[in-house]
Amino acid sequence: MTLTLLGEAITLMIKLALVLIVPSLIAGLIIAVIQAVTQVNEQTLSFLPKLIVILITIGLTGTWVMRELVTFSTHILEHISTLST
Repeated sequence: MTLTLLGEAITLMIKLALVLIVPSLIAGLIIAVIQAVTQVNEQTLSFLPKLIVILITIGLTGTWVMRELVTFSTHILEHISTLST
Protein backbone atom coordinates (compact mmCIF):
# COMPACT_ATOMS: atom_id res chain seq x y z
CA MET A 1 0.00 0.00 0.00
CA THR A 2 2.83 2.39 0.84
CA LEU A 3 4.49 1.89 -2.53
CA THR A 4 1.18 2.47 -4.30
CA LEU A 5 0.71 5.78 -2.49
CA LEU A 6 4.31 6.73 -3.23
CA GLY A 7 3.82 5.96 -6.91
CA GLU A 8 0.60 7.98 -6.99
CA ALA A 9 2.36 10.89 -5.25
CA ILE A 10 5.21 10.89 -7.75
CA THR A 11 2.79 10.68 -10.69
CA LEU A 12 0.73 13.56 -9.31
CA MET A 13 3.84 15.64 -8.69
CA ILE A 14 5.00 15.13 -12.30
CA LYS A 15 1.55 15.96 -13.72
CA LEU A 16 1.28 19.15 -11.69
CA ALA A 17 4.81 20.25 -12.53
CA LEU A 18 4.35 19.61 -16.24
CA VAL A 19 1.28 21.83 -16.27
CA LEU A 20 3.56 24.80 -15.55
CA ILE A 21 6.78 23.68 -17.20
CA VAL A 22 5.46 22.85 -20.69
CA PRO A 23 3.82 26.24 -21.43
CA SER A 24 6.90 28.04 -20.10
CA LEU A 25 9.12 25.87 -22.26
CA ILE A 26 7.04 26.59 -25.36
CA ALA A 27 7.06 30.33 -24.64
CA GLY A 28 10.83 30.26 -24.14
CA LEU A 29 11.30 28.41 -27.41
CA ILE A 30 9.16 30.90 -29.33
CA ILE A 31 11.01 33.83 -27.78
CA ALA A 32 14.36 32.22 -28.57
CA VAL A 33 13.36 31.80 -32.22
CA ILE A 34 12.22 35.44 -32.40
CA GLN A 35 15.48 36.58 -30.82
CA ALA A 36 17.48 34.48 -33.25
CA VAL A 37 15.59 35.85 -36.27
CA THR A 38 15.87 39.47 -35.14
CA GLN A 39 19.42 38.98 -33.81
CA VAL A 40 18.48 40.55 -30.49
CA ASN A 41 20.39 38.67 -27.81
CA GLU A 42 18.98 40.22 -24.67
CA GLN A 43 18.52 37.73 -21.83
CA THR A 44 15.96 39.80 -19.96
CA LEU A 45 13.48 39.84 -22.87
CA SER A 46 12.38 36.28 -22.22
CA PHE A 47 11.56 36.77 -18.53
CA LEU A 48 8.36 38.81 -18.77
CA PRO A 49 6.61 36.71 -21.45
CA LYS A 50 7.40 33.51 -19.52
CA LEU A 51 6.07 35.08 -16.34
CA ILE A 52 2.87 36.13 -18.11
CA VAL A 53 2.43 32.64 -19.60
CA ILE A 54 2.91 31.02 -16.19
CA LEU A 55 0.43 33.39 -14.53
CA ILE A 56 -2.16 32.71 -17.25
CA THR A 57 -1.54 28.97 -16.90
CA ILE A 58 -2.03 29.14 -13.14
CA GLY A 59 -5.23 31.11 -13.67
CA LEU A 60 -6.58 28.58 -16.15
CA THR A 61 -5.51 25.38 -14.39
CA GLY A 62 -5.56 26.48 -10.75
CA THR A 63 -8.90 24.87 -9.94
CA TRP A 64 -7.86 21.58 -11.54
CA VAL A 65 -4.55 21.58 -9.62
CA MET A 66 -6.31 22.24 -6.32
CA ARG A 67 -8.92 19.56 -7.05
CA GLU A 68 -6.16 17.03 -7.74
CA LEU A 69 -4.30 17.95 -4.55
CA VAL A 70 -7.45 17.79 -2.40
CA THR A 71 -8.45 14.45 -3.92
CA PHE A 72 -5.00 12.99 -3.28
CA SER A 73 -4.85 14.39 0.26
CA THR A 74 -8.28 12.94 1.01
CA HIS A 75 -7.15 9.59 -0.41
CA ILE A 76 -4.08 9.59 1.85
CA LEU A 77 -6.07 10.58 4.93
CA GLU A 78 -8.60 7.83 4.27
CA HIS A 79 -5.86 5.20 4.02
CA ILE A 80 -3.54 6.49 6.76
CA SER A 81 -4.80 3.92 9.24
CA THR A 82 -3.80 1.05 6.92
CA LEU A 83 -0.22 2.24 6.60
CA SER A 84 2.27 0.44 8.76
CA THR A 85 5.62 1.75 9.89
